[in-house]
Amino acid sequence: MKIWRNGDIVNAVGAIDADDRGVTLGDGIFETIAIIDDEPLRLEKHLSRLEHGASVLSIPFEADTKIWRSAINDILSAEHVTEGSARITLLRGSGLRGVLPPAEPKLTYIISTNAGEVGANLPIRAIIAESTRRNELSPLASIKSTNYLDAIIARLEADKADAEEAIMLNTRGQIAEATSSNVFCVKDGQIMTPPVSDGALPGIMRGCVVGVFDIKQVSIAPEMLVEADEVFLTSSLNIRPVVQLNGATIGSGKPGPVAASLNDLPRTAS
Repeated sequence: MKIWRNGDIVNAVGAIDADDRGVTLGDGIFETIAIIDDEPLRLEKHLSRLEHGASVLSIPFEADTKIWRSAINDILSAEHVTEGSARITLLRGSGLRGVLPPAEPKLTYIISTNAGEVGANLPIRAIIAESTRRNELSPLASIKSTNYLDAIIARLEADKADAEEAIMLNTRGQIAEATSSNVFCVKDGQIMTPPVSDGALPGIMRGCVVGVFDIKQVSIAPEMLVEADEVFLTSSLNIRPVVQLNGATIGSGKPGPVAASLNDLPRTAS
């Protein structure tokens, strides 16, 4: 497998220095972008969020769409990927021991690819994680940090419960988000999603769904999900209906009409 690193196409194995702060401290951010017919979808929105994350971490980053589109096209061509995803990762780079970053970091930029179907909107079973919580007060709640340990712990809990995803609560016991996606629910025709102030990542697909429907952004208690007519999760790559939560059937136990109406959204450029 090859990746794009700092302007060159290189082998993925051995591409990152062992003392890169992204390796030693999780000091970095990333974006995962859907690829359809060689085209990175919603690239400008992803770069804007990456730029925000870089500013939170005080990492210099230039969100030049033309430059990044060209770099993505280079690695897509090298890996013969026409549909799937591209991941842009920005790491602080190598540095001395200690937490304080170097004054002039030598950044590591990486673009990797993954071939696969975009919009495989399969129904899933989920749990509400008890093992960890999302800290809605942390600045990391609004960015895609390379430190995903809370999500990993929650996803392991889901796997032990024979579920495909875990929905995480915030420190106040309200729904925040799933381990890699945003949460929506429908009750009596009203579509709801947690506000970003509750620890929800400002997801790119979340923003697209909010732009399609009249969405109520409101704090959601766990029991509201169990009692909902429909629950679904959104990411840049898919819309996933939740048909079972903590062993209880959601709605009819089948994908609901709202999620079904969004099936094609991950494959569009809007």
